[in-house]
Amino acid sequence: MKAIGMVEYKTVSSGIKAADLIVKTAEVELLEAQTVCPGKFIILFTGDLSAIRVSVDAAVKTYPESLIDSFVLGNPHESLYRALHCTAEVDTIQALGVIETFTGASAIVAADHAAKTAEVNVFEVRLCRGMCGKSYVLLTGSVAAVTEAVESSVAHLKEEGTMLDYAVIPSPSKDFVKTLI
Repeated sequence: MKAIGMVEYKTVSSGIKAADLIVKTAEVELLEAQTVCPGKFIILFTGDLSAIRVSVDAAVKTYPESLIDSFVLGNPHESLYRALHCTAEVDTIQALGVIETFTGASAIVAADHAAKTAEVNVFEVRLCRGMCGKSYVLLTGSVAAVTEAVESSVAHLKEEGTMLDYAVIPSPSKDFVKTLI
């Protein structure tokens, strides 16, 4: 089963050591291993679920002192990969959903949760770049679907304490939408 995992550190040196450990621990493919704002380090990788679990556990246990967040997602929604690379296609936006989080890991979890909750198109997951380490998710669909997806994701993230803010905008301005896609 394909899965993705992520580990997020508050220091670059811990992140680099963890990235090396992750690829040495199990057969995984790095999708991203890089510095993000404000000097954090994120490691996003894919592979079989068991390999992802073992690698995340190894990084979390070996370098806990600067760990910010982590996750393991088995069977991630197929839209997640395109949204992470901002390559998802959007024809029209009936309603716009925004979920803003304190961590990159929680934004990905929110995006996956939203996509699996309602008939929505997650078209962007912005990870920690230029936002002092915060992240956000953009999604679209009918007003009802976007509302359901956003509210469900927000409730899920509030339990973890990583939720920052959210919005559902019915019928957003076409001129404004052009700036997003």
